[in-house]
Amino acid sequence: MGVAAEDPLDRLEEALLKQAQTLARETLRHAEDTRARILSEAQARLAELERRELQAARAQAERILRRRLQAAQSRQAAEFDRLRWVLTETVLSQASQALQELTADLPRYRPVLAAFLAEAARLLPPGPLVAEVDARDYERLRPQWGEFAAAAAPGRTVELALLPKPSLGGLCVRTLDDTARVDHRFEARLERLHEVLALAVMERLFASAPDLGVLFG
Repeated sequence: MGVAAEDPLDRLEEALLKQAQTLARETLRHAEDTRARILSEAQARLAELERRELQAARAQAERILRRRLQAAQSRQAAEFDRLRWVLTETVLSQASQALQELTADLPRYRPVLAAFLAEAARLLPPGPLVAEVDARDYERLRPQWGEFAAAAAPGRTVELALLPKPSLGGLCVRTLDDTARVDHRFEARLERLHEVLALAVMERLFASAPDLGVLFG
């Protein structure tokens, strides 16, 4: 008795089963690849998000730090300006007091006036000069003015006159036609000293105050 022929239905079932298994394997492999891709993309997005968040936090921290630094610098600049003003005004006040004491001491004061007059005579063009002083100095200098002027500015004719407004001291020397002048009034010298002091304090806040001798040439 011969072997029965294989049932076509069995062969079809077996072929369908193999095809189903192949399809299942491919589907599973595709699913795993898709899962891996999704996970990789998710990790990349997460890393990018973390990077952006970190950059944003860093930028925010830098902005806060910059604002705080600017505020601190503004406070420091304001304090610096205040100290500069205090130091300058203190030195100028001391200088004004020293000048008042100087003008009250005629033996010390006369050589200062003579030095002022000599320098002005040297700087101004040839011709008669006018030396203007305040009322107190005018009364003290007038009796010996000729001798005083001749000794301080030999060869120059110098007329003594009153300043148009009160002064701390010193003198203002001008040409007769008032086309040139040298201002040695103490107010003018204090003003120039103020500029020097302000510059010195700017360069070195706690520098020692200049010697008051700069007032006298």
